[in-house]
Amino acid sequence: MTNSLKKIAAVDLFCGAGGLTHGLERAGINVRLGVDIDPACEHPFATNNAAKFLGADVDGLDAATILEAMTGCEVTLLAGCAPCQPFSTYSRSAVREGDGCRKGRGKNDDWRLVRRFGELVRAVQPDLVTMENVPPLIDQPVFQEFLVSLAGYFVDYRVVDVRQIGLPQSRKRLVLVGSKLGPIFLTPGDSDRQSATVRQTIGSLRRIAAGDADPDDPLHAASKLSATNMQRIRASKPGGTWRDWPEQLRADCHRKSTGATFPAVYGRMVWDEPSPTITTQCFGYGNGRFGHPEQDRAITLREAAMLQGFPVDYSFVPAGKRPSFAQIGRLIGNAVPVPLGEYIGKLLRAHVESVPAKS
Repeated sequence: MTNSLKKIAAVDLFCGAGGLTHGLERAGINVRLGVDIDPACEHPFATNNAAKFLGADVDGLDAATILEAMTGCEVTLLAGCAPCQPFSTYSRSAVREGDGCRKGRGKNDDWRLVRRFGELVRAVQPDLVTMENVPPLIDQPVFQEFLVSLAGYFVDYRVVDVRQIGLPQSRKRLVLVGSKLGPIFLTPGDSDRQSATVRQTIGSLRRIAAGDADPDDPLHAASKLSATNMQRIRASKPGGTWRDWPEQLRADCHRKSTGATFPAVYGRMVWDEPSPTITTQCFGYGNGRFGHPEQDRAITLREAAMLQGFPVDYSFVPAGKRPSFAQIGRLIGNAVPVPLGEYIGKLLRAHVESVPAKS
């Protein structure tokens, strides 16, 4: 007999706008609670997902709050993507409070929230654990510390190329799964799978000009371009670089030898290829290869969200509110891609269903 009828209930720490939760819910996992310090996350998380949102700093979250959310669950999952960037929302919050980082930890402890996640795993002891993070984390001592915090769990981890699970984007992420129920293994993506493309993902959206917004979708808004940048994007080829421009359009930094190390800035995407990695600054034409393949503008916030796997109707701001490029760009760029959350959720469900039930 297996656990095929058992439900998995989860708490999503550092939940952001809800990319991981949305993917887990698509896979049939009951996410009970999402926790994030950033108040901008509340609307997109709570509006688009069944889970409740708790605005709180995970660094100060107690295990009792998580355990209460998991009350009555047959199989429990603690999930999270702990921010590691020194300029994340969490790090800025710590600086605002005047102590650099919390509780005597050093100013440059960029990994403190990974440690906190490990502490909460030890305190809560969920049946399942998953963490998504940046691949360089593997080479940090804190990753070995985190593995130690998973004593008593079967663990597997690997770097996942999201193109192999259906995301139309060049992006690699570290995924870890742990289980108390039995051995668990991350299945690789399909390396022979034909990548989803920019055209397939955003090609049907309404045409708009730089600085304009779709009257029916305020998130389908493009940032303004200066007169010079308008000339630059008109001179840009899909997949090309600033080297395609006439000399008079090149910035001073491009004329220096160091400029050769930044070939992707001011570039256009290619219709029939995956997009580059979507970042928090993806709405800016000069911040990477974020020019629209055909239209003379950077990609819109909606296009960026869809390239991260969010549905076209995923709401990021309340009706009638004008979205902030910086704020929503941050939420989109920092999100766990929805298909990656679904991939993790399906793997965990298959694992639970394969483990013999206790008699």
